[in-house]
Formats: sequence, C-alpha cells, structure tokens
Amino acid sequence: MAGRRNHMRTAKKGWDVVLGRGTGWNAVHTIPCRTDETTKGPTDGQVRNDWTREQVADVFHAPLLELVHRAANVHRIYHDPRQVQKCTLLSIKTGGCPENCNYCSQSSHWSKETGTKATKLMAIDEIYQAAVRAKEAGSTRFCMGAAWRGPSQVGKGQFGRVLETVKKVRALGMEVCTTLGMLTPEQAQQLRLAGLTAYNHNLDTSPEYYEKVTTTRKYSDRLETLKHVREAGISICSGGIIGLGEEETDRIGLFLQLATLPEHPESVPVNSLVAVPGTPFEDHKEPTAFELVRCIATARILMPKSMVRLSAGRMKLGASDQAMCFLAGANSIFSGDELLTTKNNDEHEDAMLFQQLGLEGRPAFLPYSGGGPSSSDPDFEDAEEREENAVSQ
Repeated sequence: MAGRRNHMRTAKKGWDVVLGRGTGWNAVHTIPCRTDETTKGPTDGQVRNDWTREQVADVFHAPLLELVHRAANVHRIYHDPRQVQKCTLLSIKTGGCPENCNYCSQSSHWSKETGTKATKLMAIDEIYQAAVRAKEAGSTRFCMGAAWRGPSQVGKGQFGRVLETVKKVRALGMEVCTTLGMLTPEQAQQLRLAGLTAYNHNLDTSPEYYEKVTTTRKYSDRLETLKHVREAGISICSGGIIGLGEEETDRIGLFLQLATLPEHPESVPVNSLVAVPGTPFEDHKEPTAFELVRCIATARILMPKSMVRLSAGRMKLGASDQAMCFLAGANSIFSGDELLTTKNNDEHEDAMLFQQLGLEGRPAFLPYSGGGPSSSDPDFEDAEEREENAVSQ
C-alpha cells in the first residue's frame, strides 16, 4: 500500500501521470506526458528544439485547467515555484525612435499623437542611482532600454556610455539586461566584455504577422541580432506581445520560433498589449487574463528551463489572475512605477501579493537552468580582464 502511495499512476485518455518519491518542490520526477492513441508525444520537461507546429498547437489548445496543471508540473522540474524574480526596467533614452512599431509610443512616426517627447541618453550616474534604488527595493535584475534602432544609429560615444553603465550596475551585484535594438557581432561582444547578463530582443509575434506590426525592419533582422548575442556568450531574453490583433495561429507561430531556436532563451517575456492613445494600435482589444495564462503555460511546457517573465500588462490583472500566472510557470515580474513609458504595479501591492501567496524573491546570479555563460558568471571582471581572457582562450 505504501508503494502505491509513493508511486501513483493515474490513467486517462490522452494523459499519463507518474508521481515520484520524495518531498519538496522538486519531488516530482516523472510528470504528465501527453499522448494519443496513435502517436506518442514528447515527454514533458524534455528540453528539445525540434518542435513541430502541430505539437505546439496541441499544447496551446489543451483545455486550460489541464494545460495549467501540466505546466505547473513541468515548472517544478527546473524551478523553485516559490521564487519569483523582481526586475526593474528603466528607459534610459525615451522617444525619437525611427522604427514604426504600431504598438509603441516611442516611435517618432506618431510622436505628435502620443505626446512622447524625445529625450537625451541619461547620465551614467543618474542611471546608477536608479539601479541602487531598485536594488534597495528588492530587484535583482536591472534592465535598461534605449529607443534606438540600434547602437549603430547613435555612434560610439553614446554606446560607450551604455557600456560604462553596464559595468557600474554589474558591480552592484545585480544582473544587468539591456534592450538597445539591433546589434552587430562586435557590439554584442563589447556588451559581453562589459559584463552584460542578458540582452532583450523580442520577436513580438509570428513571422507571418510581423509586417502588420512594423515595416521598418524584417523578422530576419531580429533573428540575426539574437544570433550575434548568442555567439557572444550573452543570454538571450526574447518573447512576444499578445493583443496586437494577431490570431491564435500567430501566437502558436511565435512560440514555435522561440522553442526551435538553436538554444532556448534564458528568459521569455510574455507581454500583454498596453494600448497607448495615439498609436496605430490604440483601439486594439487587450487580451484577457485567461489568454495570458494560456500563453505562459505554453511557454513553460515548450521551454522548460527558461525563465518565463510576466511583463507588460500586469496592472490589468487582479491578485488571483497573477496567482494563476505563477502557477502556470511565470517566475519573474517587473517592479517599480513604470515600464519604459507605461505605468506599472505598485510595489506595496506586490509585496502584499508575495506575502499572500508565500512567494520569495530570486537572488541575483542564482544558477539559471538555461541561458548563456553570462547568466552563470557572478564574479565581476572589468572589460580589460574580460578581453584578456577572451584573447587567451
């Protein structure tokens, strides 16, 4: 009888569940495996890059509660379900962007309609002090965004200031992420030498729908930058936005792209559209909480080792909605008053939510299950030392 309690198998058409021995968050050793009567599907928790569109669609279209249960079990294989990382995102250069992303208030194409004024790149010390405040508030990853097409647009001087800022923030013992647009291989290497932890470059949506989102760059441009970042040894942070007017097939296409990259991203941000007045997408209907949960659970199953980051649009979610997102596999939030140019959740409300749900923050540089070498290198070295090491290898 004891053996049956410790090794329980429940059978249901299309599902197989095996619970392993042991206690604690990582006690489940074999978890739900989706099968059908003709073809056995992939084992949940297996890291693979050969997903087919049909398999991704099968995951995505599962009944929501079964999908969340399945994702929650996968989540516990590689992650402590009580840990949720707090990150802070700062716009270090706002507005004036030459790109025409239809959801973004920072595009120069409709700055008059949105009222967004272009600013200069913030001073290094100003950014550093913001990082100090973020760390004191409990954030362990500091993310910096500049409204550029890429560093090549602005020249070496401004990019050099960003590199110097990365070094200073990294010296605080914080993980550092930037999103600066398209990178060359040389620029990616410079960021790595400066101590960058991760580089954010979202795919936004499927390749098929991308032209409806922006026409000033191509999907292949995004993939090229991800390639440069990966080859530089920097962890990739790449996800998408739901609510851009896309179909469910486009959401499936987005997750197929991410899950079949040569290496899964260290982080997969799942954003809900925040419709900004004055942008071409101002009248788009924002996705429901259940749509967001479905996307989070799908990302968790397809990319089991990745951090799934509950990102833009969280202000619209109640406490129970956020709890369901965490159950489905989200293990990161953005804290602070703003996300680039949009409002964010109140820090005190987040603290109360963590207490109610029994959550705790994730420390900086706790070993990541996925990602590049930059995510598992807590020891800060200055650029000269990194360059010497790179040359000697």
